[in-house]
Amino acid sequence: MAKGKGLALCRILHQVVDILPGSWNSQRARAGKNLGEIAMTQFRPFEMDSIPIEEQFMNWKEIVKPPYDKKSVDAYTRTRVILMNGIENASVLMSHAIERMTVDPEIKRQMAAMRRADSMQQQTVDWLNPANQSVIETTLGYEQVAVDLTANLAKNEPDSYVKQTLDFALLEDFDHLYRYSCLYDYIEGGDPESIVQGKTEVKAARPTIGHHRHPDETMRKHYDKDTADIKTKMNYLTIVAGEQQTELFYKTHGNMYSDELARQLYSEIADVEEEHVTLYGLLGDPNETMLEKSALMQLCEAYIYFSCAQTETDPRIKAIWEDFAKMEISHFEGCANLLEKYEGRDIRNIVKADVIEPLVVFEPNKNYVNKIIDEQLDLMPSNMEYKRLSELSDEWASFKFQWKVNGAGVPSEEVVSKANSQLAKRDQAENVKQFKRQLSERTQNVMASQRERMMPRP
Repeated sequence: MAKGKGLALCRILHQVVDILPGSWNSQRARAGKNLGEIAMTQFRPFEMDSIPIEEQFMNWKEIVKPPYDKKSVDAYTRTRVILMNGIENASVLMSHAIERMTVDPEIKRQMAAMRRADSMQQQTVDWLNPANQSVIETTLGYEQVAVDLTANLAKNEPDSYVKQTLDFALLEDFDHLYRYSCLYDYIEGGDPESIVQGKTEVKAARPTIGHHRHPDETMRKHYDKDTADIKTKMNYLTIVAGEQQTELFYKTHGNMYSDELARQLYSEIADVEEEHVTLYGLLGDPNETMLEKSALMQLCEAYIYFSCAQTETDPRIKAIWEDFAKMEISHFEGCANLLEKYEGRDIRNIVKADVIEPLVVFEPNKNYVNKIIDEQLDLMPSNMEYKRLSELSDEWASFKFQWKVNGAGVPSEEVVSKANSQLAKRDQAENVKQFKRQLSERTQNVMASQRERMMPRP
């Protein structure tokens, strides 16, 4: 089958699946044998097999496995690889932070062993990316992760404030996918559909020009560690890991371009990712102890690896997810033992569940994303809540902040003019144009008023 026809057929099939009611789980259950397995196995962390830490260390040939073929890989295999690299990266960074704030040598020793295993796992996962996949192609994968991961977490988030925060940032990552798609067309003449494969829409949402906010507006309320659902805690750790990885990737790869607009776009969006990492990170309860946080992080790793294994279509990569899930269960058990020894606490009293559900699944979320666009495009954060742009006070600090950072031009706007007409016209949706007009008018009026107040009176 020709590549173009194959992608077109893929898009049609996923559009059909996307309009079915219910989640991936219920769709599979109703579809029966036509879609293979009819139900996914539940994640029961206290009943799972584990691999002892001493058996987890690998030789160099075991660590570095053959990468996937970028021309034939399923889009969601790529997103799972990206997500799991981010999860492992977050675990290693958290472990390093904790080791620097504890004095007990036994805790340091055990965390060093788990961290080394996590580090080897991360290298295995990251090296699954092929060398011929360009930076911008990988970037589109990162943004597809951001869109469909965030949508899945939001749809299954029991805490209304955390859900609202996920929905809010979802529209921004969705717009980033569009801006980078324009760059892909401009830089490489590439079609973003070759990456997203019709599973995720490519169009403008809340425009990136409006994402730049004063640091005060990244402040968020945190969940209560004693009452929060374990799913909320898993969602929190997952999204922080994903966004943190994205920020770091953009900051270490944007400088690889010689084209000034490309360099500027990566810089602009990397700064938004810094906002996202901050606002998501602040959702976590700072009263959780270091050992508690470490145990939850290891549980999250096992949970997401297990989730990936349930839906992975590549048998070779599926086996990696399954093995690494067992390794992370061992890490979780090790952290649970430390928690009991040093704090006298039973991990079951923290998890408060025998099953963590639903699993995290990559699937098309077009209907959900479009619903959030329709309902929340003009929402903005103010004093840790969300308001319509029209409801914001003139004292909103981000008006002045945006005036500063956008004063010499906005790469995310300029890149649209470089893309082909079919892509460029997607930035002309009436709701997007209306948001830009309203934001521009409010900003100009506020700045004019401030200048007038600062002028000396006769």
